[in-house]
Amino acid sequence: MDKFELYSYWRSSAAYRVRIALNLKQIEYEQKAVNLLTEQGHPIHFHLLNPNGLVPVLVHGDVVLNQSLAIMLYLDEHFPQPSLLPKGDDRYQVIAMAQDIISDIHPLNNLRVLRYLTNPIGATQEQKGAWYHHWIHAGFEALENRLVACAGHYAFGDSVTILDVCLVPQVYNAERFDVDMERYPIIQRITEKLRLHPAFVRALPENQPDAS
Repeated sequence: MDKFELYSYWRSSAAYRVRIALNLKQIEYEQKAVNLLTEQGHPIHFHLLNPNGLVPVLVHGDVVLNQSLAIMLYLDEHFPQPSLLPKGDDRYQVIAMAQDIISDIHPLNNLRVLRYLTNPIGATQEQKGAWYHHWIHAGFEALENRLVACAGHYAFGDSVTILDVCLVPQVYNAERFDVDMERYPIIQRITEKLRLHPAFVRALPENQPDAS
């Protein structure tokens, strides 16, 4: 079997998702550190793999994929056990809710956006914090309301899905910025349970070889 290489940055929530997915499927992989804080921290060939300079990038034989959702769907198709999606039409609901996180919440608060708010726009730390909190609360309030109808032991029923894989890294980021998670009891309950799962523990940012 061709080996897996994951180009990752320890604090990237998108790379965090892929690490969880790989761990859930018990796929061994080699991590290649990409320091998003400095161009000097990028492997020399990285921009040939992904010209936008972002992580994650998964290399598996001749397959080179960026974007965490595409990578997770690839893994789920080619390594179906355990499945990260429910059967039938429920799979589309799970993908839609995962995209609520990775398309609507995360991009507004990622490193590139926060840097741009500082320079050239000139936002203060307080303004940057207000921006971050506003978009996290907007997204989490909607997600909490949706979870009322579908959550079980986990975010969608009683099996771990892509939605859980996306949720935990976003909560991790929110906590870094002192977001009050007490407002979201379902999200908080699910996250606390998932944080005990070995696949999630292994994927923790602090447990990565490039953590600093």
